[in-house]
Amino acid sequence: MEANPTDKPVVYIFHGNDEFEIAKAVEKLYARMGDPGMADLNTTRLDGRASSEEELRTASNAIPFLAERRLVILAHAMVKLNGAGAQARYEKFFDGLPETTALVLVIEDSIERGKWQSLRDTHWLRRWAQKAGPRVHLQTFPLPSLNEMPVWIMNHARELGGQFHPTAAQALASHTGSDTRLAGQEIEKLLTYVDFTRRIEADDVEALVATGGQSSVFEMVDALAVRNKTTALKQLHALLEEQEAISLFGMVIRQFRLLIQAREILDERGTAASIQQALGVARFIADKLYLQAQRFTMEELEGIYHRLLDIDEAAKTSQMPGDLALDLLIAEM
Repeated sequence: MEANPTDKPVVYIFHGNDEFEIAKAVEKLYARMGDPGMADLNTTRLDGRASSEEELRTASNAIPFLAERRLVILAHAMVKLNGAGAQARYEKFFDGLPETTALVLVIEDSIERGKWQSLRDTHWLRRWAQKAGPRVHLQTFPLPSLNEMPVWIMNHARELGGQFHPTAAQALASHTGSDTRLAGQEIEKLLTYVDFTRRIEADDVEALVATGGQSSVFEMVDALAVRNKTTALKQLHALLEEQEAISLFGMVIRQFRLLIQAREILDERGTAASIQQALGVARFIADKLYLQAQRFTMEELEGIYHRLLDIDEAAKTSQMPGDLALDLLIAEM
């Protein structure tokens, strides 16, 4: 990965609620491995929810093959780092990692009342990172606010080799809110549309970035809220004609994540304006979330969200097709 591995961190902690930027950071580390063929041989990707501690230790202590370092990426790392005895075991494990390993801990988190919920300020991993010094690199990736999104959009377009006019960036932000993954997809689509030959103008955004998908997802969730399976399935199949199941599934997961946050704000006597400010979404989305969250209890929303994650995992591991997974979700609800 680097000419002198001893000059680089052994443990990378990528933490936050901007999963898109975290994924980009992980892929940058992978790109620094050099030749893709050799990089693949020296990269192990694990999921903390499914892999064993022994698998993590074996991968992390393996000698790199014809390369300076090995890259080990652990998604959902907090599943491993919490629990009885975890601190003592993992502090010893991290301290003993060879300099030829780059272990990446991916920690997906959420903010409530201005505080991170998983990697809290008092969590032992933060204290260990402070003591470990240059052996660890901890980087936090918070979602940009709605006001910050236009700048994020222009910067991301520049990274891809394109340009956005500020008014176009503002227009796109009004459609995507602070959803960087969705914004990234739309940026790539727009730049491809102009073949990277000119900057994106506001008219391009209005012509190509439709709000219909988002609106239809709201309509589908509305139907689910009143247990109207026929309408929900109709909306689902209409959406599947326009986009891939995996992309749509991501929108549905995002919708229920937003609804959980909106429901919490409602329970604290918040308003649509409170939702807009807290979640960094466009006002028309905040208004819809305000109305829709009232149709579910927090218990219902959390149950649906956990079931969504289970089905998402099944779809991603090819246990069932994405469109069938979505049909199953609606049938179950």
